[in-house]
Amino acid sequence: MRFRHPDGSTVHLSYCTNVHPAETLDGVLAQLRDHCEPVRRRLGRDRLGIGLWLAKDAAHALITDPAALRGLRAELERRGLEVVTLNGFPYEGFGAQEVKYRVYKPDWADAERLAHTTDLARLLAALLPDDVTEGTISTLPLAWRTDFDEHAAAAASAALITLAERLDALEDLTGKSIRVALEPEPGCTVETTADAIGPLMDLPGDRIGICIDTCHLATSFEDPETALAALAAADISVPKAQLSAALHAEHPHLPEVRDALAAFAEPRFLHQTRTLTAAGLRGTDDLGQAVAGDTLPDGGPWRAHFHVPLHAPPAAPLSSTLPVLQDILTRLVGVPEPRTRHLEVETYTWQALPAELRPRTRTQLADGIAAELTLARDLLTDLGLKELP
Repeated sequence: MRFRHPDGSTVHLSYCTNVHPAETLDGVLAQLRDHCEPVRRRLGRDRLGIGLWLAKDAAHALITDPAALRGLRAELERRGLEVVTLNGFPYEGFGAQEVKYRVYKPDWADAERLAHTTDLARLLAALLPDDVTEGTISTLPLAWRTDFDEHAAAAASAALITLAERLDALEDLTGKSIRVALEPEPGCTVETTADAIGPLMDLPGDRIGICIDTCHLATSFEDPETALAALAAADISVPKAQLSAALHAEHPHLPEVRDALAAFAEPRFLHQTRTLTAAGLRGTDDLGQAVAGDTLPDGGPWRAHFHVPLHAPPAAPLSSTLPVLQDILTRLVGVPEPRTRHLEVETYTWQALPAELRPRTRTQLADGIAAELTLARDLLTDLGLKELP
């Protein structure tokens, strides 16, 4: 979906296909047919943006077979879909029964992460619509925090410098500008936007910036105004933002609240949980650890890294951090000149919701994704953006 900003620029809204994890090229083609096109039809749009997730095997199949890449582009066009952004965070196995810490491998100290991201950039340059010259790729925030020493940090920095050089060369070759955005996430080396400033200031140019995931930012209790002001002061760009909402518990000391939270503790994804105390941010690596023990102070609200559907916050006594999303979105695009032009709804946890909230059919899932995009569309038009055909 495209929108005209009051300054005349185009803002793109898409939804991320990691909600339909596919490891192979055949799987990607099937998800376009079975999921993405039906969502577009529900919205009554001739064109729908998708934030494509290409796992290692799918990306390899495309980068080594130009005919397959042309075929994917033709299939996108045939189904009324367009791609201006990729989710380059998960490498493989995102559809596994247990993902947890595996999603952070390989990290940016591993040469395979650089090779994979380079491939993604080349693929995105070939998939961009003819009238679009800028693409973005979100990626993991360097690494999970453990076992990331000075040697690993130096290797990651060198890899990002090499990536920036490759992206410069790619634009010279294709005329397409691809930028990569580190996505701060709780528990990672770069957990917050503030953590990103040091590593990114060491990089030349503006090829590498920040992807603000509004669930992650809210989970870490970052103040949107402070976070964006610090990035602006450091001259760090926001190539992309992911529109998502975290799980919020206002009174986690109450037994009924603990019980409600426990229903969201599940074995597939990691749901880092945080609370803000007078001494600073405290947290656990997973929601189950928080609700089962007394390691996390419960005198103030808890927030968990669980992407809840934007349009359907959980029932009381829980809620979502949708107001944080609205605040950030206003500061990103409800301004005279947008801070970012690529927005992506990223609720990949539909099938991880408690059983009674989980979609049971493709139809129900498509209805839910369409409802999320409708909410995001309304937020944008309320900020003065005009939806384009």
